[in-house]
Amino acid sequence: MLLVLADIHFGKSDPTSERAKERALIRCIDAAAAGPEPLDEVVLLGDVFEHFIEYRFLAPKGFSRFLGRLATLADDGVAITYFAGNHDPWHIDYFEREFGARFVADSEERTIGSRTYHFFHGDGSPTLTGLYKRVKWLLRHPVPVGLYKALLPGDAGMALARWVNTRFSATHRSMETVVALREYAAQLLEANDVDVVVLGHSHYPEKTTVSPSSAKSDNTPTSDGVYLNPGSWHYQRTFATISASTITLLKWTEDGPVPYEGDEDVVTIAGDDAADKTADEAVHKHEAEAADEAVGDEEATPQVVPE
Repeated sequence: MLLVLADIHFGKSDPTSERAKERALIRCIDAAAAGPEPLDEVVLLGDVFEHFIEYRFLAPKGFSRFLGRLATLADDGVAITYFAGNHDPWHIDYFEREFGARFVADSEERTIGSRTYHFFHGDGSPTLTGLYKRVKWLLRHPVPVGLYKALLPGDAGMALARWVNTRFSATHRSMETVVALREYAAQLLEANDVDVVVLGHSHYPEKTTVSPSSAKSDNTPTSDGVYLNPGSWHYQRTFATISASTITLLKWTEDGPVPYEGDEDVVTIAGDDAADKTADEAVHKHEAEAADEAVGDEEATPQVVPE
């Protein structure tokens, strides 16, 4: 079984809320590992961190409990795959060396059971619009990335990344992004002979059946495809599991995982102040419900990459 998590955004909120989010995620991982079906792999589908810049000898501090749980999973033989998101693409080899993780800079296709899956965070998808789509290649190119790290080492580089995220990142994804990723998934299902498309980025959990409008390249009839988005752990505490025969969209609660049946507050429409307020209240509700569990915890410890 694969456990698929997206848009955790560690570091987005205040320390108490972040600790509560981390503890809930660890309980979710524990439940998956102890479930009736063996946990074979954890897929981190991008934006695990709100901002992450790895330098040659340094990696950002914090969230050591989550990282420690990844280490125990790796020791137990569970594979870890980390897809780059738009908030955390600047990795080197820390996750590979410490957790045996595979870092995937873009997308990947693989077969699980009888289905072919396409995994991708979703940022920069052809159906999206906006500035980021046009500058993504520049933000990922090794030359400007190397210059950034050389000119802004350590604290300076992270401080600028935090400022940029605070200044320019949207609080919530818009319905335009949700629709654009649905369209992109439909294109992949029709053009690339894949059966399931798994994307993050939209912060909108959904499992949608897509009926193809054309045959496969070998002219054989096509069955309905599936678009899966696990949503955002930060906003909805949702995730997905994938096995050889089933795809399940779930929500984590105080009583454990339950099937996700939709929330009226998972998405806001750009420019709608009332919707923005509703979504903000939903996020604060998640944080308040779990905040008491984090009271009294110590601050997260630094993570330093050895030479």
